[in-house]
Amino acid sequence: MKSPIDSRQLHAFFTLARTGSFTQSARELFLTQSAVSHSIKALETDMGCRLFDRVGKTVMLTQAGEQLLPHAERVLREMENARQGIHGLRQWGYGRLRVASPAPLGDALLPGVMAEVRRREPKTLLRIEAVDDLHATELLERRSADLVLGPAGKPDERFAVEPLFQEEYLFVVPAGHPWARMAAAPLDGIGPQPVVAPGLMTAAWRYIDEFFRADLISLNVQCEAATPVQALALVRAGLGVALVPSWAAPKPGSDHGLAPVPLGRRRLRIPWVITHWRGRRLSLPEAVFIEVARQQAAALSGEPPARKGRASG
Repeated sequence: MKSPIDSRQLHAFFTLARTGSFTQSARELFLTQSAVSHSIKALETDMGCRLFDRVGKTVMLTQAGEQLLPHAERVLREMENARQGIHGLRQWGYGRLRVASPAPLGDALLPGVMAEVRRREPKTLLRIEAVDDLHATELLERRSADLVLGPAGKPDERFAVEPLFQEEYLFVVPAGHPWARMAAAPLDGIGPQPVVAPGLMTAAWRYIDEFFRADLISLNVQCEAATPVQALALVRAGLGVALVPSWAAPKPGSDHGLAPVPLGRRRLRIPWVITHWRGRRLSLPEAVFIEVARQQAAALSGEPPARKGRASG
């Protein structure tokens, strides 16, 4: 594999293509005309073809030069973007925070968290990306996210996890359903019930399925819901009983059409974590995000804030 094209030669090529003049190009590049000419000849030697036709004092791109030009423009633009981005990060108080999270919890939690991060770190650029929680860590692998929120998954020695909160699930049933008058859903009655469940390809469903299979219960899933709001609408439409996180369920007596029903003594809880690369020092905005996310997740779930500290994940 040949070595990459010299960036100075590429810059000289792009400038000459734009100006059509060695004199003007030399002036813009703060070089002598002979230096520009030498860069172009070296680039043509490297590429193995002529890039310009010289007509008197002007130059015109050859077909090969026309082929190279858009690539040169794109490479030089990306190099300038990289320079500006790094320059921005060197300025005092300036940073970037890219957070990925599955949409349902992200919609409920992240606006308030990001608002507080912005208040504390006003010069931080913020970005939120909604992702499938089964593939969220791929964004870390591609360096497209700094922090990823999601249900705890299989341990991966590359990543560290910060505990966020325990998301408890319960049933929501129509107000006229027999369960609405019970303290908990009866184990022997769960199997036959038509169930509105979270997407069957999500990490939440993996936890739910394993929870019920431990009691030898196979859920009768009739419908999948993308969000808790959608699940509640499907219950109102008579499509079954729904499994939703407690933070999204109606409070007892608050909705005359729906009623929350706990699962009983054995509670279905899904541990949520914030994942990042192990060994990479957290930036100040990232540390602030984790602190605030724990506080606001606790308020959302009604549970005490998760204990600080890092665990393998």
